[in-house]
Amino acid sequence: MKKTLISIGVTVIYALVAYWFMLPAINLRSKEFYFYLITICAVYLILSLIFKGQRVINDSISQKKVNLSGFRSSHLVTKILLGVIAVCVVVLAGGTLISAEFFHASAYQKLMPVDERDFTEDISQISVKDVPVVDRDSAVRLGNRKLGELVEFVSQFEVDESTYSYTQINYNGVPTRVAPLMYGDLIKWFNNQSEGIPGYISVNMTTQDVTLHRLDEGIKYSPGELFLRKLERHLRFSYPTLIFDDNYVFEIDDEGNPYWICPVVKYRIGLFGGKDIQGVVIVDAQDGSSQYYDAADIPQWVDQAFSSDIAIAQIDYWGEYKRGFWNTIFGQKEMSHTSEGYNYLAQDDDIWLYTGLTSVGSDQSNIGFVLVNLRTKEARYYPVSGATEYSAMASAEGQVQHLNYRATFPILLNVANQPTYFLSLKDNAGLVKQFAFINVERYQEVAIGSTINEAYSQYLEMSADDAQISVDTEDLRTLEAVVTSISTAVIEGNTHYYIQVENSDHIFTASIQNDNILAVIKAGDTISIKYIDSDSQFIELNEIELVNQA
Repeated sequence: MKKTLISIGVTVIYALVAYWFMLPAINLRSKEFYFYLITICAVYLILSLIFKGQRVINDSISQKKVNLSGFRSSHLVTKILLGVIAVCVVVLAGGTLISAEFFHASAYQKLMPVDERDFTEDISQISVKDVPVVDRDSAVRLGNRKLGELVEFVSQFEVDESTYSYTQINYNGVPTRVAPLMYGDLIKWFNNQSEGIPGYISVNMTTQDVTLHRLDEGIKYSPGELFLRKLERHLRFSYPTLIFDDNYVFEIDDEGNPYWICPVVKYRIGLFGGKDIQGVVIVDAQDGSSQYYDAADIPQWVDQAFSSDIAIAQIDYWGEYKRGFWNTIFGQKEMSHTSEGYNYLAQDDDIWLYTGLTSVGSDQSNIGFVLVNLRTKEARYYPVSGATEYSAMASAEGQVQHLNYRATFPILLNVANQPTYFLSLKDNAGLVKQFAFINVERYQEVAIGSTINEAYSQYLEMSADDAQISVDTEDLRTLEAVVTSISTAVIEGNTHYYIQVENSDHIFTASIQNDNILAVIKAGDTISIKYIDSDSQFIELNEIELVNQA
């Protein structure tokens, strides 16, 4: 009896400790729950076997012969635990089998209802001043540089660069990436955990402005916390039966308050198949208060409730199983899959995931692309054939191959009513050197410039020369004015002109390579210029004409 009580006690202690670290959902559709039960039963059985072994050894010594009868004794508890393990194994194996795509290809294909739409009607044209130029890698560099300027913080905290950080959101209509700070190490956690993490970083993706937001009350619930304030543990003890997706993200609401968006998973096919998001738990990062929302009731300010991984998987199901499972092996008619990359598009105060679609067997061109609203899961398909994202990146890199620049993964824009890739070109140090606009349908049309205005102007000029493209004339501004001053500077061997005119606060810039007329223009001359309007003080000229000499 004593050894039985010891076995039970040790098993109970193990179960509590294992739950603390494993954090399984107490849910019959959670695989982790079955593994948890198996380990508990195994611990008790191993302890029982050890104690039986000791008894066999002792009996054998006292009888001076080997006595294995102790091993043959069957205990009811042992039989029950072995039965529990067998049931768990059968459920895991059988549940996985009956949930397989082989049996439910049609159901998997319908997980993501996709509506075919018209690109120019859905995607509004974007002003050059609203083009997001900061990708995640650049945001990380900018965030670390900002924190490095603040001595009182950098000695104790770092910017969290985990996958849940630097989330792209729409913050009051502006594409923004946000990232919380984190404790520098365990000692610094001990020194600061009572006040919490003092703030978070935001990066404006259009202006590249970086702000450290200091909070009146620190962030006390995060993945980097210990004990009950650790986010995963806080969620599990608050919602023991829910199955959480690992892809939780950090976001801020319209007032700048920090929250964790934690998707809740449901399985819609079989026992473990058809992973989907049934809702989210929103956790206040400062005080730990939380609330569950069904998918249809998620607040408007939340931008990434559906994880990108699930969205991509379901788009692949939609494209691959249009004609059932056997078609994926024989024939492969009308099959498509995502183009092994995705990015985000800010539209209608939401964040949309976009990815290209390629036909099975072809990886050089897209047959279209899909947008998925990561708050509502609305999915739209646009049948626009053209270059894959990686083909566009290679095309841009080919234009500057002598500089060995590397292209960022493009974002999708509507420029002159045409689907257009926009990307940055970086040097080996990760610094943005140039920008490129690439026509999706004709990816040999690449416009590259040292500024967005320069690249944008070149792209519109290319578009104007193409009879198939209708250019929005509002993008190009025309101004006739008197020159008040003109100066020059040599940059990378080329002479650049800086022109100021009457009744304008802008300084217009152009390279001598653009037009030789720049060499004879002087103060007092009247000129006519065309340019892309911008809030920037310096604006790249698209065209210049001398109207009258002083």
